[in-house]
Amino acid sequence: MMNYLKDKTVIITGASSGIGAASARELATHGARIVIAARDAEGVEAMVDELRASGAQAHGYVCDVTSRAEMAALAQFAQDSFGSVDILINNAGLMLFSNWTDVAIDDWDKMVDVNIKGYLNAIAAILPWMMRQGSGQILNMDSVAGHQVGPAAGVYSATKFFVQAMTESMRKELGVHHGIRVNTVSPGVINTGWADKVTDPEGRKAAQELNKIAISPEDIGRAVAYALNQPANVTVNDLIISPTRQDW
Repeated sequence: MMNYLKDKTVIITGASSGIGAASARELATHGARIVIAARDAEGVEAMVDELRASGAQAHGYVCDVTSRAEMAALAQFAQDSFGSVDILINNAGLMLFSNWTDVAIDDWDKMVDVNIKGYLNAIAAILPWMMRQGSGQILNMDSVAGHQVGPAAGVYSATKFFVQAMTESMRKELGVHHGIRVNTVSPGVINTGWADKVTDPEGRKAAQELNKIAISPEDIGRAVAYALNQPANVTVNDLIISPTRQDW
């Protein structure tokens, strides 16, 4: 297969661990230039060191996707570092399970701030650069929860349905009129340690049970590379990557 990723500047949010880190590793093997973005300063530094040790071109930027100013600064940093902003992978996200009867408002707010506003902040930051270039790719990390709703994941699923609608609209405008391709990858249950972060006790039990059939972040990293490594006239609209045992 042709390599369309060599020397492309890729910004990945939430890239210090999990799917973001796996995607960074995979894209680096294709010769992409990686900007690791995350809140975890130590994780960012470790990922950059790892990529550079493998021969990749990589820089790190510590930032929070919920800050518009920090996202704008991230885009400027990528442009200053590598001379272009070619690909954004909107990956930073939160999946917090709870029942509606728990009225877990703090968790709801966190997911809306990161999963929705965070994606929009990153898009707002990189879009002017891509418009000036007349090209670019935006990959919004979705989820099977953006296609089917579970009982304890209502708000999380709602944020991912938002990503579906947002991406479809972006395809019809940016893809058709501006040469900026937009797509999604929808992972199933991935073993990233997320289940243990769920604060609601009953939600954590449900999450840990679901996590038993999880697949690896590396599986998703390969799917991300496939979706992005396409000629300019091809867009892979959505890849749904689920465990074999996931019955939906």
